Amino acid sequence: MFGGALGGSSGATFGLVLGLLMVGGSYWFSDKLAIKAARAQPVTEHDAPWYYSMVRELTSRAGIPMPRLYIAPSEQPNAFATGRNPSHAAVAITQGLIQTLEPDEIKGVIAHELAHVKHRDILISSVAAAIATGITFIARMAMWAGMFGGRNDDRNGNPLGMLALSILAPIAAGLIQMAISRSREYDADRGGAQMMGTGEPLARALEKINMGVARRPMQVNPATENMYIANPFGGARRPQGAMSFAKLFSTHPPMEERVRRLREFRPA
Repeated sequence: MFGGALGGSSGATFGLVLGLLMVGGSYWFSDKLAIKAARAQPVTEHDAPWYYSMVRELTSRAGIPMPRLYIAPSEQPNAFATGRNPSHAAVAITQGLIQTLEPDEIKGVIAHELAHVKHRDILISSVAAAIATGITFIARMAMWAGMFGGRNDDRNGNPLGMLALSILAPIAAGLIQMAISRSREYDADRGGAQMMGTGEPLARALEKINMGVARRPMQVNPATENMYIANPFGGARRPQGAMSFAKLFSTHPPMEERVRRLREFRPA
């Protein structure tokens, strides 16, 4: 967006390249960036044998390698998984999660995070971000071609229409990105329930997490928001009823709907 505003089509091309490099870097170094942003510290099996025991059991069920384990100092109950693939994955839970949830609820949360790892959701979200960047680039190029294409006849695009396209296309791309993020949360909920054999522990965990994030918003990099099991800024609680406009821009689905689906889950 800024490249196009500053340098026309050349600037837009520079913005595309820069945007794709940033997306690629965020994907490749996702584990380091997220862990640093959360100020999470690595833990050994000696430090937290119960943590390792839970993860070892669940990774065995899921058929994925053992990830690196971290605990973040935040009082907010939350968790996230990161890493470019299952062989380079990391799982982090917060002190608030440990203090708030019962052991089987913590296990349900970890199962959810391991489902993200198994589904390669960091890769999927990075591809979605790259597509959104490409859509923005195409819209900007179309705008500049329509406004400064050189021929002023009926075949030229409407400059106002091109301007509208350049504004609306990135918004549409963002909406698609958010929809993919919400879809991956539902899939991870289901995947976690399958690992556990029941959705009830994770459903109870999400209810407690939902109250916790509303009371204690976390100070983290907004770019890592979609990695958490619940919106760390306290925006995960949404009114029930008809779809609101704000929900379209949410990285997480309504918690009430997630809990409902988990309680309806029946193992195959």
